[in-house]
Amino acid sequence: MSRPDSPSCAAPDGEIASPDAARIARFRDDFRAVAGQEPAPAAPLGLAVSGGPDSVALLLLAAAAWPGSVHAATVDHRLRPESADEAAMVAALCTRIGVPHATLTRAESGVFAGNQQEAARTLRYTLLSQWAAGTGLLWVATAHQRDDIAETFLMRARRGAGVGGLAAMVPMRPMLAEDPASPLLVRPLLGWSRAELSGLARCAGAPFVTDRSNADPRYDRARIRRLIDESDDLSPGRLALAAGNLRHAEDGLEWSFARELPGRVSGTGADLTVDAGQLPYELRRRLARWAIDAVRNAAGLTHPWGDQGLDRFVSALDRGDAATLAAIMAHPAGDRWRFRMAPSRRSH
Repeated sequence: MSRPDSPSCAAPDGEIASPDAARIARFRDDFRAVAGQEPAPAAPLGLAVSGGPDSVALLLLAAAAWPGSVHAATVDHRLRPESADEAAMVAALCTRIGVPHATLTRAESGVFAGNQQEAARTLRYTLLSQWAAGTGLLWVATAHQRDDIAETFLMRARRGAGVGGLAAMVPMRPMLAEDPASPLLVRPLLGWSRAELSGLARCAGAPFVTDRSNADPRYDRARIRRLIDESDDLSPGRLALAAGNLRHAEDGLEWSFARELPGRVSGTGADLTVDAGQLPYELRRRLARWAIDAVRNAAGLTHPWGDQGLDRFVSALDRGDAATLAAIMAHPAGDRWRFRMAPSRRSH
């Protein structure tokens, strides 16, 4: 459930005030640092605007920074009765400030099958990518900010995540992981706090909605958010800094792995052998995951499998034992690991 939030320092006469010049300049600098250039009529920017305070602040900043070069879209997942009204609120706000808006609506209503958050995210990025490509947009910006990084870091740390899981989200990447040519997802607000974005939206006199689930203790993120709020020792800025440092480490590991990979693979996509000799554990782990993905892709297995069980899988190979994960079987011969589809299970 969500509710409209009334601004506490509204602009005169109910107008929508532009953010101040210093914040606009900061935002332009931050965007340029991520994307390498600024939007222009020939290279317009798309915005994902849900109607929450962070995304409304993003809308106000971008509209003020690059008038005439910004488009906005709201995804209606049709999971809640009020979602259509929220999309209409964003559309009305965009009309008032001169930003073209589109509502991207899921065809069916009701809950998704499987993991709700993952399914909603996949749908959202698919619809936004299609909209951006059809509108001729180079980028789509989201309003992820510093507190999101801090909360995600703690949530994943509680689950024992590794370097990649604890690393801060990347500031720019293709919107669809499976399509490197898809429009670019950019996150220019990763250095901004939730409080300053919410304050910006309030003082502009802009309407936004507050999602009550953000305070619902049934949800992991809500519990983590409360833990941070109530602790003097858990600074969102410091947590985000730690996640950022791990992002640098993750990037370094990926760079090293990309250099090692070409000389360590033999065979075809459906029958691969990799050489894990002399590699540290983390690179052996990445090599195993890469090989599993390669064989699955060759077999046409496209559904995600995550990496649960990957450490046990690699440990088994290190011991010299055959192992199976995500429908892929690996047989070790010393440091050389052979990957193929696992035999189909037969029912009796």
